[in-house]
Amino acid sequence: MVDLDAAIGFVVAHGDAVERARLSWLRAGATPSPELLDSAEVGQTPTGGWPAVWGTDLASVDATCFRLAELDDLGALGRPAARRALDWLASRQQADGGWEEDAALADDAPWWARPGDPEARLYLTATVTFWLTVADLDAARAAAPPGRWSTHPPDPRWSAHPPDPRWPAGPPDQATGSPHAGNQLAGSPHAGNQLAGDAYAGAVQAGVRALAGQLQPDGTFPSYLAVGWLSAAVFHQQELFYESARIQVVLADRMPKLSPANAASLAAALRRVGVDEQHWTLVAARRRLTETQRSDGGWESDDGHQFDVHTTLAAIRACR
Repeated sequence: MVDLDAAIGFVVAHGDAVERARLSWLRAGATPSPELLDSAEVGQTPTGGWPAVWGTDLASVDATCFRLAELDDLGALGRPAARRALDWLASRQQADGGWEEDAALADDAPWWARPGDPEARLYLTATVTFWLTVADLDAARAAAPPGRWSTHPPDPRWSAHPPDPRWPAGPPDQATGSPHAGNQLAGSPHAGNQLAGDAYAGAVQAGVRALAGQLQPDGTFPSYLAVGWLSAAVFHQQELFYESARIQVVLADRMPKLSPANAASLAAALRRVGVDEQHWTLVAARRRLTETQRSDGGWESDDGHQFDVHTTLAAIRACR
């Protein structure tokens, strides 16, 4: 069993102020101070994204998604900065439903996000589609009428979370006048079946089609393994359960050899969209995290020890 107390102690001992605030949100839903939230949002470009290179105005798809992941752990996806970032991401979608970094970032982008690389393009498509899905899901929860939980049958997409307080101004399709509101793709089997919060429905469904078109018969993608768990989460939320299950069979098969960072990210993504904690993929992921937790309570990052706290926070999100 994962030792959450030890993991919490690791973050308290080694995390900075923002990381400790993320821990407080994940543990107790404690709202960070306005000053801390402002510091977490610093550096946003006028277009709405965050740059890959500090001090520039050229926003990066990958860097923006990374920042959204941090803001999500602060309960800040409903704040104006995150909403502008989500709108910018939606505006960057290409005609085929995918995403790619600006060609001007070719020299600065990491290998997993390099423009012109088909594997990187698929990874960014899965990542952005995931975050737009999460944004609409949170908005739907915030817009749910009082008593929804007692007057409707349980919905598996909502079973892991109560109504979300992170949208105090209302969901983005109602509060910001997003140009993507209600933009569902014609012909989709789920068109018109949004629970509410469909600001990015059109972009999400186009992204889903792009991902589904690359899903191989054996449940893999011609890209990095992360594309699998992000797509499995998105497909689950879109009620494409067969496609999601095909991917999860592959993930479960590889679970015994996954790095702790990958196991944590996989489980956190599935939990974020409401996959039940007793689902077999999540049980296997927690087993892997139990095996790889260090004696100091943390988990090792794939990107160097300076990111161990980030990986440990992902594990906490996955196991809480």
